[in-house]
Amino acid sequence: MSENTNWFTNLKDPNRIYFYSQRDTYGEFSNFYPAQITDHTGKVWPTTEHYFQAKKFENTEHEEIIRNAKTPGQAAKQGRSRSRPLRKDWEEVKENIMMEALRMKFNQHEDLKRVLVDTGDRILVEHTKNDFYWADGGCGNGKNRLGVLLMELRAEILANMEAN
Repeated sequence: MSENTNWFTNLKDPNRIYFYSQRDTYGEFSNFYPAQITDHTGKVWPTTEHYFQAKKFENTEHEEIIRNAKTPGQAAKQGRSRSRPLRKDWEEVKENIMMEALRMKFNQHEDLKRVLVDTGDRILVEHTKNDFYWADGGCGNGKNRLGVLLMELRAEILANMEAN
């Protein structure tokens, strides 16, 4: 059986949850999902996508432009534009920034936290051919870093719940 055949069999695995669009089942896990977050300075961000993309240009005029984008899609497009001066340490800090955004989102919205916790020990996979880093690349060869960070956050939340 080829690797791709195994992958498509995995798509039906009940121990995996696949997500992508904020409009689909488990859309709450999408960074485009409309859940405002408030950072440690009190600044409000429309979505985690706005926050993540803007932090590529922290402490510059570009950060505010992206924070104020009308939609998460516009924030993503602006954040991916290489006409803006990407911070030099981006590759080193991007996963920490994503985790920071996820922590704010799921800790500031009890309903979303419940959705995440209720996934139990199932494997979370962002499923799209558009991204081999944050998602599975559509064929299972991607790193699925968003799914991995969500599972790490779920474990963190559960540990905190048990401790209290």
